[in-house]
Amino acid sequence: MAETRWLDDREMRAWNGFLAASALVNRRLDQQLKDDSGLSHPQYEILVRLAAAPGRELRMTELANGLINSKSGLTYQVTQMEKAGLVRRRSCPSDVRGVFAVLTEAGLARLEAAAPGHVATVREVLVDVLTPAQLDALAAGLGEVSRRLREQGA
Repeated sequence: MAETRWLDDREMRAWNGFLAASALVNRRLDQQLKDDSGLSHPQYEILVRLAAAPGRELRMTELANGLINSKSGLTYQVTQMEKAGLVRRRSCPSDVRGVFAVLTEAGLARLEAAAPGHVATVREVLVDVLTPAQLDALAAGLGEVSRRLREQGA
């Protein structure tokens, strides 16, 4: 059995900083979106992904993978959004098991109304707090973490 490689002070500061910052940023973004547009952060991300997709639609499995969300969690969010008229579902004609989430005009309008406040909050809590060098390091470091975890199928 391999010996445990405990975190040193520098590594522990980085880990604790990541945990605190990610929780606080997510909390602030979620609150801003709920206050300004009645959307949760996951719902906003669903709208963003659908708006960027060809035909403004994605298979539910593709949407779940892109959002790094469970299929059941995505199904719940899409159901809530469908009730609000922001998305609709349609069956895949070539695969009876396949279901698409489709962005509605109302969903696009909600996204367009929510985006400016969301971007302003992202700038306030993250982008404008860091120097360009820190942003580059953050993008490179977290990009590498994401790439490795995706390769491992996490």
